[in-house]
Amino acid sequence: MSRLRRHTTLLVLLIVALASTTQLGAQSAAQITLVKAGRLLDPRTGNVLAPAAVLIEGDKIKQVDAPSQIHVSAAAKTIDLGNTTLLPGLIDSHTHLFLDIVIPPEEELKRHENPIFAPGLLLALAESPIKRAFIGAQKAREDLESGITTVRNLGHSGVDGDTELRDAINAGRITGPRILAAGRKLIARGGYLQNLNAALADSILAQEFLFIDGADRARAAVRQNVFQNVDVIKVTVDNVTVPELAAAVEQAHLEHLKIAVHAIDTTSIQTAIDAGADSIEHGNEATDAQLKQMREKGIFLDLTPTFYDGILKIAEPTIVMSPAYRARRVASDARRKHTYDDLVQRVLKSGVKFSAGSDMCWFYPGKTCGQASVATLLNLRQAGMPALDVIRAITVNAAEMLGWQDRIGAIEPGKFADLVAVAGDPLADITELERVRFVMKGGQVVRNQLSSH
Repeated sequence: MSRLRRHTTLLVLLIVALASTTQLGAQSAAQITLVKAGRLLDPRTGNVLAPAAVLIEGDKIKQVDAPSQIHVSAAAKTIDLGNTTLLPGLIDSHTHLFLDIVIPPEEELKRHENPIFAPGLLLALAESPIKRAFIGAQKAREDLESGITTVRNLGHSGVDGDTELRDAINAGRITGPRILAAGRKLIARGGYLQNLNAALADSILAQEFLFIDGADRARAAVRQNVFQNVDVIKVTVDNVTVPELAAAVEQAHLEHLKIAVHAIDTTSIQTAIDAGADSIEHGNEATDAQLKQMREKGIFLDLTPTFYDGILKIAEPTIVMSPAYRARRVASDARRKHTYDDLVQRVLKSGVKFSAGSDMCWFYPGKTCGQASVATLLNLRQAGMPALDVIRAITVNAAEMLGWQDRIGAIEPGKFADLVAVAGDPLADITELERVRFVMKGGQVVRNQLSSH
């Protein structure tokens, strides 16, 4: 062997050795953390482990057991949360991080179609995309600080807002929850904003939506979102036919993506069922027969109790209302609450798979986005859902709906170390989840208001 070849071989071997040493060093440097608490709630079974300890290696859970059964070296970091209750990180499976809509004044409401939502959406579209990006980043951080460690952002984020925010969080450039991004929402023309300036309408709408005009356009819209590297496809089916939606579903499934369908009335819900949607968002007017069909087909119902407490709760601090308008709102809110109570009971009896999302896109005076989102999700308890089922809806059930049941939704070995802790017992008082004292995402402490060492 020539001297040059021998030297080259030695150099290659040295590089390989150095690379292996670096890799082994990186692997051995994974932080070992032991989190101890008074109790640990397993939402899947409802069982409580007391006392409890979670051994974390890097960003994953390695062992869950009684503290006496877990042995770690002196170099391990220990976080003692005292007599608290540990739960999996919460999942908001339906949110809109790039909207912060203020309910308009009464006179402004009279001047628009879709008056509560559309004016705020139009204002958001008129904003700088960079400004919207900062709003999205702020709301993402607020969600995480309130214990929401994963969100599914279902549209209304511009062309690439949620995919870029997801990537920035994953790269560690900013702080926020895990994000499943939907990109632009697929709709039929005229579903959200009507009577826009005809010369500008297409360019305005293209910032937020992709249009379904026939089966071929439906497939093309899915492909356009795939080009943006989305995690899920969101469709609103008002005025969309079953063949059009079925084409979008087929294309999404070819791309190994789930498809979430906004459907509130019975006609839209049936369209979603017939087309084979993976989840139906809202589903407020679902009949018992439709719930049975959804159960048989394995379609998730993603409940969104956004206005269970009424629009007045959001609007009162910011707008002046006439006595007549207030009276109409009070009556409408009471009817909505009664209808939702009935829906929740029928869902529980039907056996349909269900999760929950906040549909958060609203400005709540005095609350961060995360605080408002958690409070909204807990409206299900007020609607008559048992506390354990509410917790399941925003942990294990949501993880399954997202297709991430192998990563999140439970405190189990192999899953991401996404943990929250509350001072009391959330099964006895679910509002404890509005007072999260400790948040960990992927083994990293985000918030800790409890003693530790």
